Amino acid sequence: MADEDKRSRSRGKAVPTSRVGRFAKVAKLAGGVAGGMLAEGARQFRAGNRPRRRDLLLTPANARRVTRQLSEMRGAAMKLGQILSMDTGDLLPKELTDILASLRSDATSMPEAQLEEAMSKAYGKAWEKEFRVFDRYPIAAASIGQVHRAVAHDGTELALKIQYPGVSESIASDVDNIATVLRVSGLLPGEVDIQPLLDDAKAQLKDEANYLKEAKFLQRFNELLGADERFILPELLPDLTKRNVLAMTYVAGGPIDAIVRRPQEERDRVMSALVELMLTELFELRMVQTDPNFANYQYRWASGEIVLLDFGATREFKARFVGNYRKLAMAAVQGDREAMAVAAEKVGYSIGDEDSRYRELVLELLLLALEPLRHDEPYDFAGSTMPARLSELGQRATEYADFWHAPPTDVVYFHRKLGGMFMLASRMEARVNVHELIQRWL
Repeated sequence: MADEDKRSRSRGKAVPTSRVGRFAKVAKLAGGVAGGMLAEGARQFRAGNRPRRRDLLLTPANARRVTRQLSEMRGAAMKLGQILSMDTGDLLPKELTDILASLRSDATSMPEAQLEEAMSKAYGKAWEKEFRVFDRYPIAAASIGQVHRAVAHDGTELALKIQYPGVSESIASDVDNIATVLRVSGLLPGEVDIQPLLDDAKAQLKDEANYLKEAKFLQRFNELLGADERFILPELLPDLTKRNVLAMTYVAGGPIDAIVRRPQEERDRVMSALVELMLTELFELRMVQTDPNFANYQYRWASGEIVLLDFGATREFKARFVGNYRKLAMAAVQGDREAMAVAAEKVGYSIGDEDSRYRELVLELLLLALEPLRHDEPYDFAGSTMPARLSELGQRATEYADFWHAPPTDVVYFHRKLGGMFMLASRMEARVNVHELIQRWL
Protein backbone atom coordinates (compact mmCIF):
# COMPACT_ATOMS: atom_id res chain seq x y z
CA MET A 1 0.00 0.00 0.00
CA ALA A 2 2.86 2.37 0.83
CA ASP A 3 4.48 1.82 -2.59
CA GLU A 4 1.15 2.40 -4.30
CA ASP A 5 0.65 5.63 -2.35
CA LYS A 6 4.14 6.78 -3.27
CA ARG A 7 3.56 6.09 -6.98
CA SER A 8 0.25 7.96 -6.81
CA ARG A 9 1.80 10.98 -5.15
CA SER A 10 4.81 10.98 -7.50
CA ARG A 11 2.44 11.28 -10.46
CA GLY A 12 1.06 14.42 -8.83
CA LYS A 13 -1.72 16.61 -10.12
CA ALA A 14 -1.08 19.35 -12.64
CA VAL A 15 -1.09 22.95 -11.41
CA PRO A 16 -3.40 25.06 -13.62
CA THR A 17 -1.04 27.63 -15.15
CA SER A 18 -3.21 29.88 -17.32
CA ARG A 19 -5.43 32.63 -15.93
CA VAL A 20 -8.44 31.02 -17.64
CA GLY A 21 -7.61 27.61 -16.20
CA ARG A 22 -7.22 28.98 -12.70
CA PHE A 23 -10.44 31.00 -12.94
CA ALA A 24 -12.22 27.83 -14.10
CA LYS A 25 -11.12 26.16 -10.87
CA VAL A 26 -12.55 29.07 -8.87
CA ALA A 27 -15.81 28.95 -10.83
CA LYS A 28 -16.02 25.20 -10.23
CA LEU A 29 -15.49 25.83 -6.53
CA ALA A 30 -18.29 28.43 -6.41
CA GLY A 31 -20.65 26.16 -8.36
CA GLY A 32 -19.84 23.20 -6.16
CA VAL A 33 -20.48 25.16 -2.97
CA ALA A 34 -23.80 26.48 -4.36
CA GLY A 35 -24.84 23.00 -5.48
CA GLY A 36 -23.92 21.61 -2.10
CA MET A 37 -26.09 24.25 -0.44
CA LEU A 38 -29.09 23.31 -2.60
CA ALA A 39 -28.67 19.60 -1.94
CA GLU A 40 -28.27 20.10 1.81
CA GLY A 41 -31.22 22.52 1.88
CA ALA A 42 -33.46 20.02 0.14
CA ARG A 43 -32.39 17.28 2.53
CA GLN A 44 -33.05 19.48 5.57
CA PHE A 45 -36.47 20.60 4.34
CA ARG A 46 -37.49 17.00 3.66
CA ALA A 47 -36.60 16.26 7.24
CA GLY A 48 -38.86 19.10 8.39
CA ASN A 49 -36.03 21.47 9.38
CA ARG A 50 -35.55 25.16 8.51
CA PRO A 51 -31.76 25.53 8.49
CA ARG A 52 -29.82 28.80 8.56
CA ARG A 53 -27.84 29.81 5.47
CA ARG A 54 -24.58 29.37 7.37
CA ASP A 55 -25.52 25.78 8.25
CA LEU A 56 -26.08 25.05 4.55
CA LEU A 57 -22.74 26.58 3.58
CA LEU A 58 -20.52 25.06 6.21
CA THR A 59 -21.24 21.38 5.63
CA PRO A 60 -18.54 18.69 5.61
CA ALA A 61 -19.06 18.24 1.85
CA ASN A 62 -18.49 21.95 1.18
CA ALA A 63 -15.45 21.89 3.45
CA ARG A 64 -13.99 19.12 1.31
CA ARG A 65 -14.78 21.07 -1.89
CA VAL A 66 -13.04 24.22 -0.66
CA THR A 67 -9.92 22.48 0.60
CA ARG A 68 -9.59 20.18 -2.44
CA GLN A 69 -9.91 22.95 -5.02
CA LEU A 70 -7.57 25.37 -3.23
CA SER A 71 -4.96 22.68 -2.58
CA GLU A 72 -5.03 21.66 -6.25
CA MET A 73 -4.59 25.28 -7.37
CA ARG A 74 -1.71 25.84 -4.91
CA GLY A 75 -0.12 29.27 -5.13
CA ALA A 76 -1.89 32.36 -3.84
CA ALA A 77 -5.24 30.58 -3.68
CA MET A 78 -3.95 28.09 -1.12
CA LYS A 79 -1.78 30.68 0.65
CA LEU A 80 -4.71 33.08 1.05
CA GLY A 81 -6.67 30.30 2.71
CA GLN A 82 -3.77 29.79 5.11
CA ILE A 83 -3.51 33.52 5.88
CA LEU A 84 -7.22 33.96 6.48
CA SER A 85 -7.45 30.89 8.69
CA MET A 86 -4.54 31.93 10.89
CA ASP A 87 -4.80 35.69 10.95
CA THR A 88 -8.46 36.65 11.04
CA GLY A 89 -9.89 33.85 13.14
CA ASP A 90 -11.90 36.38 15.15
CA LEU A 91 -13.47 37.76 11.96
CA LEU A 92 -14.59 34.54 10.30
CA PRO A 93 -16.97 31.79 11.39
CA LYS A 94 -15.07 29.12 13.32
CA GLU A 95 -16.28 26.47 10.86
CA LEU A 96 -14.64 28.35 7.96
CA THR A 97 -11.35 28.82 9.79
CA ASP A 98 -11.36 25.07 10.48
CA ILE A 99 -11.85 24.44 6.74
CA LEU A 100 -9.04 26.80 5.79
CA ALA A 101 -6.75 25.53 8.54
CA SER A 102 -6.47 22.19 6.75
CA LEU A 103 -4.64 24.04 3.96
CA ARG A 104 -1.60 24.33 6.22
CA SER A 105 -0.80 20.70 5.51
CA ASP A 106 1.01 19.43 2.42
CA ALA A 107 -0.33 20.30 -1.01
CA THR A 108 -0.57 17.95 -3.99
CA SER A 109 2.75 17.63 -5.82
CA MET A 110 3.08 18.50 -9.51
CA PRO A 111 3.46 15.78 -12.17
CA GLU A 112 6.66 14.90 -14.01
CA ALA A 113 5.89 17.09 -17.02
CA GLN A 114 5.58 20.25 -14.94
CA LEU A 115 8.64 19.37 -12.89
CA GLU A 116 10.55 19.06 -16.17
CA GLU A 117 9.20 22.44 -17.27
CA ALA A 118 10.24 24.14 -14.04
CA MET A 119 13.76 22.68 -14.04
CA SER A 120 14.29 23.46 -17.73
CA LYS A 121 13.27 27.07 -17.07
CA ALA A 122 15.90 27.30 -14.35
CA TYR A 123 18.85 25.41 -15.87
CA GLY A 124 18.05 24.70 -19.52
CA LYS A 125 17.06 21.47 -21.29
CA ALA A 126 20.12 19.61 -20.03
CA TRP A 127 19.35 20.51 -16.41
CA GLU A 128 20.09 17.03 -15.05
CA LYS A 129 23.79 17.56 -15.84
CA GLU A 130 23.87 20.18 -13.05
CA PHE A 131 23.59 17.40 -10.45
CA ARG A 132 25.24 14.09 -9.72
CA VAL A 133 21.90 12.78 -8.39
CA PHE A 134 18.38 14.23 -8.52
CA ASP A 135 15.46 12.56 -6.73
CA ARG A 136 12.28 13.11 -8.74
CA TYR A 137 10.08 12.22 -5.77
CA PRO A 138 9.47 15.36 -3.63
CA ILE A 139 10.11 15.23 0.09
CA ALA A 140 7.59 18.07 0.68
CA ALA A 141 4.93 19.94 -1.29
CA ALA A 142 3.46 23.26 -0.16
CA SER A 143 1.51 26.22 -1.52
CA ILE A 144 4.11 27.81 -3.82
CA GLY A 145 6.61 25.06 -4.50
CA GLN A 146 7.86 21.58 -3.64
CA VAL A 147 11.19 20.33 -2.31
CA HIS A 148 13.44 17.68 -3.88
CA ARG A 149 16.68 16.15 -2.65
CA ALA A 150 19.75 16.12 -4.89
CA VAL A 151 23.51 15.65 -4.74
CA ALA A 152 25.97 18.15 -6.22
CA HIS A 153 29.00 17.01 -8.23
CA ASP A 154 31.24 17.69 -5.21
CA GLY A 155 29.11 15.36 -3.06
CA THR A 156 27.18 18.08 -1.18
CA GLU A 157 23.66 16.95 -0.27
CA LEU A 158 21.12 19.48 -1.55
CA ALA A 159 17.53 20.51 -1.00
CA LEU A 160 15.97 22.18 -4.06
CA LYS A 161 12.80 24.22 -3.55
CA ILE A 162 11.12 24.26 -6.98
CA GLN A 163 8.29 26.68 -7.74
CA TYR A 164 5.10 25.50 -9.43
CA PRO A 165 4.74 26.86 -13.00
CA GLY A 166 2.40 29.84 -13.36
CA VAL A 167 2.07 30.49 -9.62
CA SER A 168 4.02 33.77 -9.60
CA GLU A 169 2.06 35.26 -12.53
CA SER A 170 -1.34 34.38 -11.05
CA ILE A 171 -1.03 35.91 -7.59
CA ALA A 172 -3.17 39.04 -8.06
CA SER A 173 -5.97 37.29 -9.96
CA ASP A 174 -5.99 34.33 -7.55
CA VAL A 175 -6.36 36.56 -4.50
CA ASP A 176 -9.16 38.57 -6.12
CA ASN A 177 -10.99 35.49 -7.40
CA ILE A 178 -10.88 33.60 -4.10
CA ALA A 179 -11.96 36.68 -2.13
CA THR A 180 -14.91 37.08 -4.55
CA VAL A 181 -15.96 33.45 -4.07
CA LEU A 182 -15.78 33.77 -0.29
CA ARG A 183 -17.83 36.96 -0.44
CA VAL A 184 -20.48 35.89 -2.99
CA SER A 185 -20.96 32.47 -1.42
CA GLY A 186 -21.52 34.01 1.99
CA LEU A 187 -18.56 32.20 3.52
CA LEU A 188 -17.08 35.63 4.35
CA PRO A 189 -19.39 37.94 6.34
CA GLY A 190 -20.54 40.88 4.22
CA GLU A 191 -19.56 43.39 6.91
CA VAL A 192 -15.88 42.45 6.85
CA ASP A 193 -13.59 44.77 4.87
CA ILE A 194 -10.49 42.69 4.22
CA GLN A 195 -9.31 44.69 1.17
CA PRO A 196 -6.25 46.14 2.97
CA LEU A 197 -5.31 42.61 4.00
CA LEU A 198 -5.82 41.34 0.44
CA ASP A 199 -3.67 44.12 -1.04
CA ASP A 200 -0.92 43.39 1.44
CA ALA A 201 -1.24 39.65 0.83
CA LYS A 202 -0.58 40.20 -2.89
CA ALA A 203 2.63 42.10 -2.14
CA GLN A 204 3.74 39.53 0.44
CA LEU A 205 3.03 36.62 -1.90
CA LYS A 206 4.97 38.24 -4.75
CA ASP A 207 7.93 38.43 -2.41
CA GLU A 208 7.49 34.79 -1.38
CA ALA A 209 7.39 33.74 -5.04
CA ASN A 210 10.72 35.47 -5.69
CA TYR A 211 13.23 32.88 -4.55
CA LEU A 212 16.13 35.30 -5.10
CA LYS A 213 14.63 37.44 -2.34
CA GLU A 214 14.20 34.43 -0.08
CA ALA A 215 17.85 33.59 -0.76
CA LYS A 216 18.87 36.97 0.68
CA PHE A 217 16.78 36.37 3.80
CA LEU A 218 18.34 32.92 4.22
CA GLN A 219 21.81 34.45 4.02
CA ARG A 220 20.92 37.17 6.55
CA PHE A 221 19.53 34.68 9.05
CA ASN A 222 22.64 32.55 8.64
CA GLU A 223 24.82 35.58 9.37
CA LEU A 224 22.73 36.54 12.41
CA LEU A 225 22.36 33.05 13.91
CA GLY A 226 25.56 31.40 12.72
CA ALA A 227 27.20 31.62 16.15
CA ASP A 228 24.09 30.50 18.06
CA GLU A 229 24.63 26.83 18.88
CA ARG A 230 20.91 26.29 19.56
CA PHE A 231 20.00 26.63 15.88
CA ILE A 232 21.09 25.18 12.55
CA LEU A 233 20.02 26.48 9.12
CA PRO A 234 20.53 25.36 5.51
CA GLU A 235 23.27 27.22 3.66
CA LEU A 236 22.50 28.96 0.38
CA LEU A 237 24.13 27.70 -2.84
CA PRO A 238 24.06 30.92 -4.93
CA ASP A 239 25.43 29.38 -8.14
CA LEU A 240 22.52 26.92 -8.35
CA THR A 241 19.81 29.31 -7.10
CA LYS A 242 17.46 30.81 -9.69
CA ARG A 243 14.30 32.91 -9.48
CA ASN A 244 12.15 29.74 -9.48
CA VAL A 245 14.56 27.29 -7.77
CA LEU A 246 16.15 27.86 -4.36
CA ALA A 247 19.22 25.66 -3.84
CA MET A 248 20.37 24.94 -0.28
CA THR A 249 22.34 22.38 1.65
CA TYR A 250 20.15 19.56 2.96
CA VAL A 251 19.72 19.68 6.73
CA ALA A 252 18.13 16.63 8.37
CA GLY A 253 15.88 16.73 11.42
CA GLY A 254 12.74 15.22 12.90
CA PRO A 255 9.30 16.78 13.48
CA ILE A 256 9.61 19.49 16.13
CA ASP A 257 6.39 18.60 17.94
CA ALA A 258 7.63 15.02 18.42
CA ILE A 259 9.73 16.27 21.34
CA VAL A 260 6.59 16.03 23.44
CA ARG A 261 8.14 12.63 24.22
CA ARG A 262 11.25 14.29 25.68
CA PRO A 263 11.58 15.36 29.35
CA GLN A 264 9.81 18.55 30.44
CA GLU A 265 13.12 20.39 30.88
CA GLU A 266 14.11 19.78 27.25
CA ARG A 267 10.68 20.77 25.90
CA ASP A 268 10.85 23.99 27.91
CA ARG A 269 14.38 24.73 26.66
CA VAL A 270 13.49 24.27 22.99
CA MET A 271 10.30 26.30 23.17
CA SER A 272 11.99 29.07 25.16
CA ALA A 273 14.64 29.29 22.43
CA LEU A 274 11.97 29.63 19.72
CA VAL A 275 10.02 32.30 21.65
CA GLU A 276 13.22 34.23 22.32
CA LEU A 277 14.09 34.00 18.61
CA MET A 278 10.65 35.40 17.69
CA LEU A 279 11.11 38.36 20.07
CA THR A 280 14.62 38.96 18.73
CA GLU A 281 13.30 38.96 15.17
CA LEU A 282 10.72 41.64 15.97
CA PHE A 283 12.38 43.93 18.48
CA GLU A 284 16.01 43.65 17.41
CA LEU A 285 16.16 42.59 13.77
CA ARG A 286 12.77 44.01 12.69
CA MET A 287 12.71 41.03 10.32
CA VAL A 288 10.30 38.20 11.19
CA GLN A 289 9.79 34.83 9.53
CA THR A 290 6.00 35.06 9.75
CA ASP A 291 4.96 31.52 8.72
CA PRO A 292 4.57 29.44 11.90
CA ASN A 293 3.88 26.17 10.06
CA PHE A 294 5.28 23.45 12.33
CA ALA A 295 7.05 21.90 9.33
CA ASN A 296 9.37 24.96 9.26
CA TYR A 297 10.96 23.78 12.51
CA GLN A 298 12.70 20.46 13.09
CA TYR A 299 14.66 18.88 15.92
CA ARG A 300 17.89 16.90 16.01
CA TRP A 301 17.52 14.24 18.68
CA ALA A 302 21.25 13.55 19.07
CA SER A 303 22.40 17.15 19.53
CA GLY A 304 19.24 18.99 20.61
CA GLU A 305 19.73 21.52 17.80
CA ILE A 306 16.68 23.27 16.35
CA VAL A 307 16.55 23.25 12.54
CA LEU A 308 15.09 26.40 10.96
CA LEU A 309 13.61 26.07 7.46
CA ASP A 310 11.77 28.22 4.88
CA PHE A 311 12.33 31.98 4.98
CA GLY A 312 10.02 32.89 2.09
CA ALA A 313 7.43 34.49 4.40
CA THR A 314 10.01 36.76 6.06
CA ARG A 315 8.62 40.26 6.56
CA GLU A 316 10.52 43.42 7.39
CA PHE A 317 8.86 45.81 9.85
CA LYS A 318 9.33 49.57 10.13
CA ALA A 319 10.93 50.98 13.26
CA ARG A 320 7.78 52.99 14.03
CA PHE A 321 5.59 49.89 14.14
CA VAL A 322 8.07 47.99 16.29
CA GLY A 323 8.33 50.94 18.69
CA ASN A 324 4.56 51.20 19.05
CA TYR A 325 4.15 47.46 19.47
CA ARG A 326 6.82 47.53 22.19
CA LYS A 327 4.76 50.21 24.00
CA LEU A 328 1.65 48.02 23.62
CA ALA A 329 3.46 45.01 25.08
CA MET A 330 4.91 47.10 27.90
CA ALA A 331 1.49 48.52 28.79
CA ALA A 332 -0.03 45.02 28.70
CA VAL A 333 2.67 43.70 31.04
CA GLN A 334 1.96 46.58 33.44
CA GLY A 335 -1.82 46.22 33.09
CA ASP A 336 -2.09 49.90 32.10
CA ARG A 337 -5.28 50.06 30.00
CA GLU A 338 -4.96 53.74 29.08
CA ALA A 339 -1.42 53.28 27.78
CA MET A 340 -2.60 50.16 25.94
CA ALA A 341 -5.39 52.09 24.22
CA VAL A 342 -2.98 54.80 23.05
CA ALA A 343 -0.43 52.26 21.79
CA ALA A 344 -3.10 50.09 20.11
CA GLU A 345 -4.39 53.08 18.12
CA LYS A 346 -0.85 53.97 17.05
CA VAL A 347 -0.31 50.38 15.95
CA GLY A 348 -3.46 50.67 13.80
CA TYR A 349 -6.33 49.14 15.76
CA SER A 350 -9.81 50.61 15.69
CA ILE A 351 -10.62 50.61 19.41
CA GLY A 352 -13.87 52.60 19.54
CA ASP A 353 -14.99 55.58 21.60
CA GLU A 354 -13.63 56.32 25.05
CA ASP A 355 -15.56 54.60 27.86
CA SER A 356 -17.41 52.42 25.31
CA ARG A 357 -18.04 48.74 25.97
CA TYR A 358 -16.44 47.93 22.62
CA ARG A 359 -13.21 49.67 23.65
CA GLU A 360 -13.13 47.59 26.82
CA LEU A 361 -13.65 44.41 24.81
CA VAL A 362 -10.74 45.23 22.48
CA LEU A 363 -8.46 45.88 25.46
CA GLU A 364 -9.60 42.63 27.07
CA LEU A 365 -8.83 40.78 23.83
CA LEU A 366 -5.32 42.29 23.68
CA LEU A 367 -4.65 41.57 27.35
CA LEU A 368 -5.76 38.00 26.85
CA ALA A 369 -3.73 37.50 23.65
CA LEU A 370 -0.62 38.80 25.47
CA GLU A 371 -1.37 36.90 28.68
CA PRO A 372 1.85 34.79 28.59
CA LEU A 373 3.87 38.03 28.73
CA ARG A 374 2.15 39.33 31.84
CA HIS A 375 3.02 36.73 34.48
CA ASP A 376 6.59 36.37 35.79
CA GLU A 377 6.50 32.59 35.93
CA PRO A 378 6.62 29.68 33.47
CA TYR A 379 3.39 29.79 31.46
CA ASP A 380 1.78 26.38 31.03
CA PHE A 381 0.59 26.55 27.41
CA ALA A 382 -0.97 23.09 27.31
CA GLY A 383 -2.96 23.73 30.47
CA SER A 384 -4.07 27.21 29.45
CA THR A 385 -7.69 28.01 28.57
CA MET A 386 -6.58 31.14 26.68
CA PRO A 387 -7.72 29.92 23.19
CA ALA A 388 -11.25 29.18 24.43
CA ARG A 389 -11.45 32.51 26.26
CA LEU A 390 -10.17 34.36 23.18
CA SER A 391 -12.79 32.68 21.00
CA GLU A 392 -15.58 33.61 23.42
CA LEU A 393 -14.45 37.25 23.62
CA GLY A 394 -14.06 37.41 19.84
CA GLN A 395 -17.64 36.26 19.34
CA ARG A 396 -18.88 38.97 21.71
CA ALA A 397 -16.88 41.61 19.84
CA THR A 398 -18.58 40.71 16.54
CA GLU A 399 -21.74 42.37 17.85
CA TYR A 400 -20.08 45.76 17.35
CA ALA A 401 -19.83 47.47 13.95
CA ASP A 402 -16.32 48.80 14.68
CA PHE A 403 -15.07 45.21 14.96
CA TRP A 404 -15.51 44.62 11.24
CA HIS A 405 -12.54 46.83 10.32
CA ALA A 406 -9.65 44.88 8.85
CA PRO A 407 -6.91 44.51 11.46
CA PRO A 408 -3.59 46.34 10.87
CA THR A 409 -1.67 44.22 8.38
CA ASP A 410 1.64 44.36 10.27
CA VAL A 411 -0.16 43.13 13.39
CA VAL A 412 -1.84 40.42 11.34
CA TYR A 413 1.49 39.02 10.18
CA PHE A 414 3.21 39.25 13.56
CA HIS A 415 0.21 37.76 15.39
CA ARG A 416 0.26 34.97 12.85
CA LYS A 417 3.73 34.10 14.14
CA LEU A 418 2.80 34.76 17.77
CA GLY A 419 -0.28 32.54 17.58
CA GLY A 420 1.70 29.81 15.82
CA MET A 421 4.39 29.84 18.51
CA PHE A 422 1.77 29.59 21.25
CA MET A 423 0.08 26.70 19.40
CA LEU A 424 3.41 24.91 19.08
CA ALA A 425 4.14 25.45 22.78
CA SER A 426 0.77 23.91 23.58
CA ARG A 427 1.45 20.95 21.28
CA MET A 428 4.83 20.43 22.99
CA GLU A 429 3.22 20.78 26.44
CA ALA A 430 5.96 23.32 27.17
CA ARG A 431 6.21 25.86 29.96
CA VAL A 432 7.94 29.15 29.09
CA ASN A 433 8.57 32.29 31.16
CA VAL A 434 7.78 34.71 28.33
CA HIS A 435 7.69 37.62 30.79
CA GLU A 436 11.34 37.04 31.67
CA LEU A 437 12.37 36.63 28.02
CA ILE A 438 10.80 39.91 26.86
CA GLN A 439 12.25 42.09 29.64
CA ARG A 440 15.45 42.95 27.75
CA TRP A 441 13.39 44.75 25.11
CA LEU A 442 10.96 46.49 27.46
